[in-house]
Amino acid sequence: MAGTIVIRAFLPSLCRLPARPSLWAALTVIAVCVPDGPRAADVVQPRVADLMSLALLASVAVSLARGGARPGRWALLAAPAALAATVAALAAPDFLLTLPGLARFLQVFVLVPVAVTVAVRQRSDLLLVGGAVAAVSIVQAGLGCWQALTGSGASYAGLPIRAVGTFGAGEVMALAGVVSFGLIIALAVALTGGPARRAAALVAAAALCPPLVMSLSRGTWLAVACAVAVMLVLRGARLAARAAIAAVAAAVLLTLLTLLVGPAGGVIAERAASITTSVDQPDRSVADRYQLWQAAAGMWRDHPVTGVGPKGFAAWRDTYAPLALSSGSDVEDPAGGYRREPLLSPHNMYLLVLSEQGLLGLAAFALLVGGALVRTLTRPGRSGPAGLAAAGFVTWLAVDFAYADIGGATSLVMSVMLGLATGWTGAAALPSRRPAC
Repeated sequence: MAGTIVIRAFLPSLCRLPARPSLWAALTVIAVCVPDGPRAADVVQPRVADLMSLALLASVAVSLARGGARPGRWALLAAPAALAATVAALAAPDFLLTLPGLARFLQVFVLVPVAVTVAVRQRSDLLLVGGAVAAVSIVQAGLGCWQALTGSGASYAGLPIRAVGTFGAGEVMALAGVVSFGLIIALAVALTGGPARRAAALVAAAALCPPLVMSLSRGTWLAVACAVAVMLVLRGARLAARAAIAAVAAAVLLTLLTLLVGPAGGVIAERAASITTSVDQPDRSVADRYQLWQAAAGMWRDHPVTGVGPKGFAAWRDTYAPLALSSGSDVEDPAGGYRREPLLSPHNMYLLVLSEQGLLGLAAFALLVGGALVRTLTRPGRSGPAGLAAAGFVTWLAVDFAYADIGGATSLVMSVMLGLATGWTGAAALPSRRPAC
């Protein structure tokens, strides 16, 4: 009898669960953990996360049709970027070539973020989607640590020590991005929660730091440092000053520890030191990146208004790239073995937009990123957990885009985070129960 009562009480909620958009947003995040295996660089192949994002869009469309939700302000902020990308595709020399790039740009920067702002309508939605991001970051961090410590990661300088999680050597920066998101969320909770929650969040944030270092992603290190600094300043100048002193002490301790962990420690120390020499003494990867930037600038000079069209950089790269540019990047991991990955993007989102969408696209994209940054840094309630995480993430995004661009399944995690960051109204302002449709 008691079991029957419980089933009757929860059955309506269980039946409505698949129609809950925030569930599909969380599943989109979780789906990035599914390994894809070897992928052809020049072939468009949908991933499991892409299918989950389609389910999210369908669920949100149904919710909008029923009148139970409405698009947030992000839809207005992203509209110029969507229009500029479409114009660039129509004006491109090869329209059919631009269609996959246009679809990806709209998916990552327009459709999924707008869908997430619609999906997060109560505090439980915020916890569900944010919790999925945190859980994925912890899982990938644990696997990355295991790879680095056991020598089963991606190859770097001839050593299989680079933490890549389930993403493989083809997406060496993916783990760093996902772990960064979890670190930002954990730090936001640690700075605002009660004693028990704060302690748990601090432990989680501390546990996410080693795999972030082992990812060897210098651009991500800088982006995380900027995000943490902004979050601390928003909480108070004194806290930021104390944290700066602690960070210096931690850096000294980390430097000493790298001397005790063998070859991996030497690689980490060398990788960190290369940040300060990237201008006057760039290594091979940095030199290639500078040459890719030159190619992007050349495309823009010849196509100043609308660029060469979305996904056009890869097609026009050899026309504009210097002869010294490497033909590809050497990657190796236990799953895929040794292979060459072609350099098909400038590894700078701003230059990618400039080359493919021209000044029109860059202005619209700057409005999108800048508007999100201003919104999260100036909105009332930004010192709460949701506000701090939003400000930290958008700061991370603005800095990271100077060293990276969109690519791979983790772009959808970034897209979901973008929707959370721009659509949040503060946890206290969200209702505890979903409004009746």
